Amino acid sequence: MKIATADELRIVPDDEASEPAWRRLTRQGWFLAVASPVLLLLFWELLVRVQLLDSRFFPMPSTVLRDLAVQAAAPQLWIHAGYTVSRMLVGFAFGAVPGVLLGIMMGLSPVLRSLLQPAIAAIYPIPKVALFPLVMLMFGLGESSKWVIVGVAVFFQVLMSTLAGVVNIDRVYLDVAADLKARRWQAYRTIALPAALPFIFTGFQLGLGMALIVVVIAENFGTEYGLGYVIWHSWQIFEVRDMYVALILIALLGYLSQLLLARIERAVIPWRRPVRKEHSA
Repeated sequence: MKIATADELRIVPDDEASEPAWRRLTRQGWFLAVASPVLLLLFWELLVRVQLLDSRFFPMPSTVLRDLAVQAAAPQLWIHAGYTVSRMLVGFAFGAVPGVLLGIMMGLSPVLRSLLQPAIAAIYPIPKVALFPLVMLMFGLGESSKWVIVGVAVFFQVLMSTLAGVVNIDRVYLDVAADLKARRWQAYRTIALPAALPFIFTGFQLGLGMALIVVVIAENFGTEYGLGYVIWHSWQIFEVRDMYVALILIALLGYLSQLLLARIERAVIPWRRPVRKEHSA
């Protein structure tokens, strides 16, 4: 004889039982996340087919996806994507590590914060891409200039988030560390860093998105590899569909990198996992 489980004996509320299936689906986050871009692409396809959108500038999504499948079978597209990913990750590391370290030090040291904050506040609003000509003069047209400009863009995002996290630490924890005669590096490692981790990962998310934006722009100059170069070269020869293929890959890179970072965050900060809400019977 089969014994019913607790899930099988769950009492379904009357309003949930009578609710239409389509409405239950719309309450599911994954369904909306998948349905919204699909509907947008279908609408785009329809507008092009009825000639309300100029296919020279807005090719049909079905055509772009077919081109993507053809180019994905060849190695050249993945070589370009590999260059973009490597530049983004190296630049991200160059900016994120010093951003975290300096953010923690400024958060724990009022003197250092007062000394550096005016300069940081003045430099932060400057579009980092505007610094790229200067960076190219200093580091040349090779990979170094692209790493540096990405690192600069990421640095400020991570620094500001880390600083905000450390400044908002409850002073009680720091006072306890002082009473226990904890060394400064121990306060960094056991108090400041764990308390600021949620803010740091927020900075990582912003910095990773900024890294992808800046590296694509930087690839328009001094290189013949990278998805940014593909977009620029396609514009020069008016190959609009190739531009869209590169844009799709950039969007996928951004989405997958954010998913990976979110998984790392859940592993490093398990206490920040959202609590699921259950229906009450």
